[in-house]
Amino acid sequence: MKNQVQLITYVDRLGGQRDGADLIRLGKLLTEPGSPLAGVFGGVHLLPFFHAIDGADAGFDPIDHTQVDPRLGSWSDIKTLTESVDVMADVIVNHMSSESPQFVDYAANGDASAYAGLFLTLDVVFPNGATERDLLSVYRPRPGLPLTYATLRNGERRILWTTFTAAQIDIAVRHPQGRAYLSGILHTLADSGIRMVRLDAVGYAIKKAGASCFMMPETFDFIAEFACEARALGIEVLVEIHSYFQRQIDIASKVDWVYDFALPPLVLHAFSFRTAAALKRWIAIRPTNALTVLDTHDGIGIIDIGADAGDRVAHPGLVPPEELDALVERIHTASQGDSRKATGAAASNLDLYQVNCSFFDAMGRDETAYLLARAIQFFLPGVPQVYYVGLLAGHNDMELLARTQVGRDINRHFYSADEIIGDCERPVVRRLIELIQLRNRHPAFGGSFEVLTSGDEVLHLRWQHGFDKATLRVDFATLAHELTYSAEDGQAAGFAFS
Repeated sequence: MKNQVQLITYVDRLGGQRDGADLIRLGKLLTEPGSPLAGVFGGVHLLPFFHAIDGADAGFDPIDHTQVDPRLGSWSDIKTLTESVDVMADVIVNHMSSESPQFVDYAANGDASAYAGLFLTLDVVFPNGATERDLLSVYRPRPGLPLTYATLRNGERRILWTTFTAAQIDIAVRHPQGRAYLSGILHTLADSGIRMVRLDAVGYAIKKAGASCFMMPETFDFIAEFACEARALGIEVLVEIHSYFQRQIDIASKVDWVYDFALPPLVLHAFSFRTAAALKRWIAIRPTNALTVLDTHDGIGIIDIGADAGDRVAHPGLVPPEELDALVERIHTASQGDSRKATGAAASNLDLYQVNCSFFDAMGRDETAYLLARAIQFFLPGVPQVYYVGLLAGHNDMELLARTQVGRDINRHFYSADEIIGDCERPVVRRLIELIQLRNRHPAFGGSFEVLTSGDEVLHLRWQHGFDKATLRVDFATLAHELTYSAEDGQAAGFAFS
C-alpha cells in the first residue's frame, strides 16, 4: 500500500446514479484530467459493492459476495479501476444475508441442504447446551443475545447465530464449507486486481463455549491463517476492530494493518478540553502499522478510548469516564443536537459504542479547527484515509436519517455530481485537498517521526528525511498553530489554514 492518503467511499454515494456505470464514473472522478479529485488519492477503499448494496446493512450483508451489484457496474469495471488506482475491498468474514442462495437453500432443506454446515447454530458452539452464564459471557456490540430463533421452511427449528441482525446469518468459518466460501471470495477479488482487503467484523468470527467469542487466541489464529492465504494471492490484510485501546495494540502486533480508531475521539477531546495530554499519551504507545482515520462509514468510536468494560478499575481508559461522557455531550452540542437524534437508542440505532455524526459537524463546522484535525491525522505515522463525506466537509444528512431511521445514515450522504463540483470550490475543501497533496508528495513523510518536547497544551510533531522537514505545532489552549515544510529551493514554506 502506498504511503499516501487514501479515500473511503461508497461507489454510488459519490456522484453515482445506480445506472450500471457508477464504477466507471468514480474512476473518471479520481483519474480524469479536469476532475477536481484527479490524482489526489493514492488509493481508494470501495465500501461493499457486492450484490446487493441496499440490504439490511448498506452492503455489509451480501446476498452474493462474488457478484458486483449490476447497478454499479461489473468486475471488468473494478479491474479497470485497479489499473489506475490502488483499490481496497471488504471481505465480510462473519456473516452473509438471509437472502443469499446458500441460506435460502438451507432454509428450504435443513440438514439435507448442501450448505447445512455453512451456517452457525447454537448447538454447534454449545453441543452440551448453554447456561445463562455462558450466554452472558459473550461480548456484545449491540443489545440482546447474538441468536435468532427460526423455523425453516421444511419445518425444522433452529437457533441461528446472528451477531448483528436477524438478516445477517453468521458463517461457520472453521467448517470446510465456510473455508471454501471465504476462499472463493479472496480468489474473486484477487482475479480482479484487488490488492488489499479489510476483514469486516472478523473479531466475532470465532465462537467458543464459555468464552467471550470476541478476539480470542483462536480468533488471532484464524486471522493469521486467512491473512496467509491472502498474502499468497498478493493481498494485504486490514483488520477492523473497535475495542479497548490496549487490545488494539495487542492486535496490531499480530496483523498487517489496523485502524487507529482511538484517534478521532482523542482529537475531538483535545479541541474540546484544550489539552494535548491524552492525545500525546496515545501517540507514545499507538501502533504505527495503522490506517489513521477521523471518520468512516460508521460512527465516532467511544469504546476505543474508554475503560475496559471487563474491569474499569484495573484497565482505565485514555481519558477519565467523566470527560468521555462530557465529550459525547459536546459533540451533541457542536452538531446542534443532530447527533443525539442518531445515537444511542435514537433512530433504531443499535450501536452501543459510537456517536453518529459527520466529523465536520462534530467540530461545530469550525473550518480552521477541522483542517488542523486533518493535519494531525496526516502527521501521525501510518497511512491516512479520508471518508468521502469528510473530504467534502459534509454536514449531517438529517433528511436521509429521517427517511431511513438508520443512525449511521446521518453520515452517509448521496452526493450528486453537481454537489461534488460545488463543494470542491468551498475554501475548506480546497485547503483540505492541498493538505492531502502536501502529505502525498513531500519527501519528509518518508523519513523519521518525532514528537517534540512541549507542555500538555501543545502538540508539536516533526518529520525529517535528509534535509527535508515538515513540522506541525498546535497550541490547544489558544489554538495558535503552524505548519511549515522545506520547499524545493531549500527555503521554509508554510501552510495557511484559513
